Amino acid sequence: MEKKKRSLMWFRKGLRLHDNPALLQACEGARNVYPVFVLDPWFLAPDPSAPSPGSRLVGVNRIRFLLESLQDLDTSLRNCGSRLLLIHGSPISIIPHLLTKWQIDELCFEHDTEPYAQERDAQIKKLAGMAGVDVYSPVSHTLYNPPDVIAKNGGKAPLTYQSFCRLVGKPPPPLNDPPAKIPGPAADLNNVDITAVVPSLEDLGYTDLNEQEFTPHRGGETEALKRLEDSLADTKWVCEFEKPKGNPTAFIKPATTVLSPYLKFGCLSSRLFYARVQDVYAKGKKNSKPPVSLEGQLLWREFFYTAGYGTPNFDRMVGNPICKQIPWKDDDKLLSAWRDARTGHPWIDAAMVQLRKWGWMHHLARHAVACYLTRGDLFVYWEKGRDVFDRLLIDSDWAINNGNWLWLSASAFFSQYHRIYSPITFGKKYDPEGHYVRHFLPVLKDMPKQYIYEPWSAPIEVQKKAKCIIGVDYPRPLVDHTVANKECRERMGAAYALHKEVGGLPQQEQVDALHRRLDETLNNHIATNETTKKVPKTTMRKTVGTTKGKDTPSSKRQRKLTDYK
Repeated sequence: MEKKKRSLMWFRKGLRLHDNPALLQACEGARNVYPVFVLDPWFLAPDPSAPSPGSRLVGVNRIRFLLESLQDLDTSLRNCGSRLLLIHGSPISIIPHLLTKWQIDELCFEHDTEPYAQERDAQIKKLAGMAGVDVYSPVSHTLYNPPDVIAKNGGKAPLTYQSFCRLVGKPPPPLNDPPAKIPGPAADLNNVDITAVVPSLEDLGYTDLNEQEFTPHRGGETEALKRLEDSLADTKWVCEFEKPKGNPTAFIKPATTVLSPYLKFGCLSSRLFYARVQDVYAKGKKNSKPPVSLEGQLLWREFFYTAGYGTPNFDRMVGNPICKQIPWKDDDKLLSAWRDARTGHPWIDAAMVQLRKWGWMHHLARHAVACYLTRGDLFVYWEKGRDVFDRLLIDSDWAINNGNWLWLSASAFFSQYHRIYSPITFGKKYDPEGHYVRHFLPVLKDMPKQYIYEPWSAPIEVQKKAKCIIGVDYPRPLVDHTVANKECRERMGAAYALHKEVGGLPQQEQVDALHRRLDETLNNHIATNETTKKVPKTTMRKTVGTTKGKDTPSSKRQRKLTDYK
């Protein structure tokens, strides 16, 4: 009789039992299956110097979501006669060690396209090969395999959504669930130090979290499948879903599925999601189409995964062949004011508070705050904002996060840099009463609705009655939006003109020279205004503490132009 194999199922993403080809392979013909997750301190170790609770790289909300997902996975495995083996350490050293200690015949794990994972997995595969261990690493985190799509496109990543959609066909269907009885690990673990239970945040070293408001979105496959069914129960809503029509200020019941964190951790299979959406479409008379439909949102995810995999230095400006080289400001004071919800623009600050407290916000809120930081108002380097999102979002995904920041900063994919989200009128359009702002910025809860998005314009008597003095209890705006956006558009226009002039990507020296020239022009404006005692017209350094809040015909026209629909 053929000897049955010993399999090591290495969970990283893909924290689920359903549609998990790596797990199915590990179970096939196995005597023992060792389900392993490595708790890597590089991601999880507390960092007291971080700007909010969490590690250097990951906010505490995402760590908590991960731990909940691991607990749910362990429960599911135990229901199948197995259990999750948790080990502290670096995967580079832990996994090869386990292959030897447990005499593993086959190592199974889901393919990962992120640069860090590619480098890590290449080392693991090499070491496994040297130990005579077979490796099975199927694609199941995405609908399609990015290298296959790139090969179809002649070896280059498609850089428009439309060209991507023309290349891909119907994705493969989800696979069957694993067997009801999964072969468990051997009783003798050969003195490997296993963590007995899924650790809590306190077990990982996180203390003083009594004041922390955690995300209302609980991690795990069980919750993912429940949320999927709840989201798709309304056939009319699914068939009529159009992304631009969502309400970014809806927070008690979000205007989207909130399935993105479950896709990020692989608690939900994208192939199952896609198949279930198609089932709902089949029940309706007609449905919305990509790119705005639910199906279209899954395809956007695939597009960014493919672009990220096939583009060198996709996560930075310098050395990125598709990224406009723009002379952004490297201003940590502006960055920290934005990150810490101190911009003085309530719509922006409320969204950033929701991000910090919940680790999630609506995609249009993400668009608005990203635009504000970059080409809309502050002109701060997009990589800085990307890092804040990457740390705080529970659904932070390398390809999608970088792709969206490239897009929203008009550095790649999108070039209409003059179309922006107004930090004043955009939120007001959805929530004129200001419920969203009042919830996440309670300091403004008593501000009358006519001033809630521009509290600096409220008369001092109104501020006193609302118990919120602007400049004392809540900050004055960092910038006058009308003035700041004019300068941003001038800077973007100059950067785009340089690209056109050189016929491609300019050299770093040319970008630096443009940066100096723009700063010189700005300083000349300031010097001229100081000499003539005139109010500066093109400087971002002006605040609006004395604005009376009454629109002039010209400012109304400007807002109409700049309120991106």
